[in-house]
Amino acid sequence: MNSAPVTSAVEDGVARITLNRPAVLNALDTDLAAALADHAEAAAKDDTVTLVVVRGAGRAFCSGMDRTALAAGTVGEAFFRHWIRALNCLEDMPKLAIAVLHGYSIGGGLQLALACDLRLATDDAVIGLGATRHGLVPDGAVLRLARVVGLGRATELALLNDNVTAAEARAIGLVNWVCAPADVEAALADVVARARGASPTAAAHTKRLLHESFHRDPRTMIEDVVRAQQDCMASWEIDEANRAWREKREAVFWPRTRDRGARPRTGTSSTETS
Repeated sequence: MNSAPVTSAVEDGVARITLNRPAVLNALDTDLAAALADHAEAAAKDDTVTLVVVRGAGRAFCSGMDRTALAAGTVGEAFFRHWIRALNCLEDMPKLAIAVLHGYSIGGGLQLALACDLRLATDDAVIGLGATRHGLVPDGAVLRLARVVGLGRATELALLNDNVTAAEARAIGLVNWVCAPADVEAALADVVARARGASPTAAAHTKRLLHESFHRDPRTMIEDVVRAQQDCMASWEIDEANRAWREKREAVFWPRTRDRGARPRTGTSSTETS
């Protein structure tokens, strides 16, 4: 059995990063945080990767901080530095990051999901924070949560530490979709297929501008938007979109082919690291 705290496999342009401490419900410690950051950074740099999926092995997505490690004093600044590096990388990468939540998805589990762009939850997911109950700030959520659910709901989740069901999370916009555990693979495949209907260049710029819109006056971003649009207009994707419109079909952005300026696809490529 692979004992690495996080594993990663790339297949058909999708990097699948998996938290791999199932015996402790993927509880977070320093080794896991460092490995997660490394795998996220590798996916961000990999030109063959267009989407990133983050999951948890076993019965849970992530049960939050490893309380045994915390009580033993082995969780310190190094953990938080690696953890923030991992979350920032998922949020900043010019690729769509999708979190798949099941079972306990609490504390750091929710923080990790919030750093991703989209969240799919199974209906058995238990979602919440709990950090302030344990004397800590929910570091990966306190700067993101209110953007997703609004200040009132964020305050309730972060300070009252109530857990919510997947259905309740969907109702407040905390997750994008809910499905039965048996349907999760089909639901994820549908999300991936729809995501591939977007131009990678346009999607990357759109993701970045959406995040920056929380920090800057929209009027100060106009030149940035114009530059992004010019980059899109110069991409192979706009040629494919125009050709598809003329041919009355859907544009195909994956896989990239030789005539679109990329290496030819020679079959399914799969690699795994730990």
